[in-house]
Amino acid sequence: MSRVVLDPTGERSVPHRERLPRPASFDGHVIGLLDISKPRGDVFLDQLQLRLTEAGAQVRRYKKPTFTKPAPVDLRHEIATQCTLVIEALAD
Repeated sequence: MSRVVLDPTGERSVPHRERLPRPASFDGHVIGLLDISKPRGDVFLDQLQLRLTEAGAQVRRYKKPTFTKPAPVDLRHEIATQCTLVIEALAD
């Protein structure tokens, strides 16, 4: 099955990005859940965190100050150094 991933940054030429393979399990992974501060994104992430922890995953939560701007550099660095997998919530 072929999937197209759209880049929402509005760039004129979209760089080619290979999808990383999905991990076989959550063992040894720290999963970061990033709330981009849109309404009800936290509700989605609460349910996702519950399911992931029930599956034995270690989960950390992060939140952008606003959805209108990219995540601050220090937040991105924190996520990159503390997590091996990241899920970003986009909900309204």
